[in-house]
Amino acid sequence: MAPYEALYGRRCRSPIGWFELGEAKLLGTELVQDALDKVKLIQERLRIAQSRQKSYADQKARDVSFMIGEKLDESLGNEEEPVAIIDRHDRQLRSKRISVVRVQWRGQPVEEATWESGEDMQSRYPHLFSSSDTDCGEDI
Repeated sequence: MAPYEALYGRRCRSPIGWFELGEAKLLGTELVQDALDKVKLIQERLRIAQSRQKSYADQKARDVSFMIGEKLDESLGNEEEPVAIIDRHDRQLRSKRISVVRVQWRGQPVEEATWESGEDMQSRYPHLFSSSDTDCGEDI
């Protein structure tokens, strides 16, 4: 068994497999030349795709300049903060139980609330968990 096959569990796809099944078998330098032509074609197509993606990104990019002493929007540099715990669930894995909470973030509507680890949220934002919540949910 070849090392590639042992590592990935399938045969290595060599340049020989790049051609259509109905094509005649090529021998010697013709095989190598045909493989090099295919590689150049692939490189050219990748270059075209990268150029297209760059042009899309360049259209959206804009230069931003600031004057000394100019105030910036306060929300740009701040980390999002949770406003409230909307819902909570316990997820049972094979050998472990994980508590997750649905968190509403500041400046986001309720529909965009995200599920986060209950343990992580409680350690980072204990003020969101009232004392009555921890009494009934010791595993949070």
